[in-house]
Amino acid sequence: MIEIRHRAVVDGGSIEHAYNDLYRERKLLMRDSFYLWLLEVSGARPGDLLVDVACGNGRLVQLAAARGVRAVGLDLALAGIVDAARASQHAQWIVGDGQCLPIPDGCADVVMSIGSLEHYANPTEGVVQLARIAKPDGLICVLLPNAFGALGNIRHVLRSGEVFDDEQPIQRYATRRTWEMMLQKGGVHIDRIVPYGEFNRPRTVSDLIWSAVKPQKYIKGALAKLAPLNLANHFVFLCRPTASTPTLHYPMLSY
Repeated sequence: MIEIRHRAVVDGGSIEHAYNDLYRERKLLMRDSFYLWLLEVSGARPGDLLVDVACGNGRLVQLAAARGVRAVGLDLALAGIVDAARASQHAQWIVGDGQCLPIPDGCADVVMSIGSLEHYANPTEGVVQLARIAKPDGLICVLLPNAFGALGNIRHVLRSGEVFDDEQPIQRYATRRTWEMMLQKGGVHIDRIVPYGEFNRPRTVSDLIWSAVKPQKYIKGALAKLAPLNLANHFVFLCRPTASTPTLHYPMLSY
């Protein structure tokens, strides 16, 4: 596993404070089509309770709520979700730690963790929490980066001699098998792995217009589909809680 720690953490600073500072400087957002694709992959339906843990700027939560999903966004940094919380009338928002979720056991139909666990101080404990809040038959959707992504890290290393770093306080990359072992240790069973190559078919008019002037995105997307699973830029792990998932109780919230 490759790990990068920035000075704010190395010097003993708070990860929460580091993220609040980061979100005040910039947003961490993808195109809407990315989040809509994830909602399709997860199978979230109107009426389902979806919890997006470490939701960042909250766009996935907003899009889910607009489609009738009972969506909850949780993030460690208030600065990350405050704009989304003000704009959204149909979602719920929580400031909380993904390693100690203030959410009841077994309540969520769908639990999302999108590009988040690799930034935790203790990723395995984060997995334990994802498994704990999911219903026994609930889906846990986890996106994690590949240390050997053919069109991601390998390409970046060839150009710069260094792995890609988006300057979050902690950044980790690992292989498919290493991530699998971490997820299983945290108490989930992996049903399926879907590769993600950093480009989705446009699902909105604005994304269609954006991609129309970037034909290289389609070429990159086509090449990503040809890459073997183990060389995908990211892995989307579709999981279920195992019977041995630790049971904890957090009665302060209900839905």
